[in-house]
Amino acid sequence: MTGFNIAVVGCGKWGMNHVRTAYKLYGERLKYCSDSTSESEKKVKEVSEKIIFTNEISRIADDESVSAVIVATPAETHFEITKLLLEAGKNVLTEKPITLNSKEATILNDIAEKKGLNLMVGHLLLYHPAILKIKEYIDTGKLGKLQYIYSNRLNLGTIRTEENILWSFAPHDISVIQYFTGDIPAEVTATGAVFLQKNIQDTTLTVLKFKNNIHAHIYVSWLHPFKEQRLVVIGDKSMMMFEDTLKENKLKFYPKGFDMVDGHPVKRDLDFQNIEFDSSSPLEEEQKHFIESIENHVTPRSDGRNAIEVLETLERAQKELLKD
Repeated sequence: MTGFNIAVVGCGKWGMNHVRTAYKLYGERLKYCSDSTSESEKKVKEVSEKIIFTNEISRIADDESVSAVIVATPAETHFEITKLLLEAGKNVLTEKPITLNSKEATILNDIAEKKGLNLMVGHLLLYHPAILKIKEYIDTGKLGKLQYIYSNRLNLGTIRTEENILWSFAPHDISVIQYFTGDIPAEVTATGAVFLQKNIQDTTLTVLKFKNNIHAHIYVSWLHPFKEQRLVVIGDKSMMMFEDTLKENKLKFYPKGFDMVDGHPVKRDLDFQNIEFDSSSPLEEEQKHFIESIENHVTPRSDGRNAIEVLETLERAQKELLKD
């Protein structure tokens, strides 16, 4: 990358991952890091003494040499910070959820489009090499017609006090499923259960129905005895499974299904194949995509419209939860 500098706003646990990744990829092009707590300065300086640490986001907004800013602050601050940076002419990658509602996300997207800037949301799985490999198998017809997708994202904690499990975990899976189908769901239903904190669901099951008879469900919980991140994609020719919690052989291809023979379904049950995929870091790929989309003047994979569509699905699911 040449010609402009980068800044990271928000230096908490995930924000520091962005800081370390940006410095690894772009070195001294990472000009600023900003956080509201002075304790973060020490962590930033451990990455590089040359990074300018500031508590004032306005300093980044006013610096014309900075064209790309990554926002990794708490979700409730995303709208105001991203709006400030866009209005200052910065291209912005904001962590998920980009805002707490689709109305605010639409405002941000409108500003970006009006100013000719790239607005991107950190839907990290859209940059995971295994997810891209599954998308390749879908697009090339190796799975046949999509029929069903399901995702389990389960763990014991970390429990949020400001958002329920749907908003904490499910954006990842909604973004992936809508990426695979290339569509938004025609119907959304959701149920959940509250155990630990009033009005905050600890477990939810969301069912998505798409046109062309494609169905999906997302099961998320932070009340689970072990960690599970499993995604299964079923087509009428073959199936795939991605299980990110495994140490190896995370992606499998199953040439299984049913063939109609004389009007009767006959099972086709062949051995699975382990599928190799690029081992590159999804966060590195996400940041590279962000910078390359700016340099090449192209729309990012997880652009503002993508952010809005995921939020709209979340809102539809949340509305269903309120009926419980």
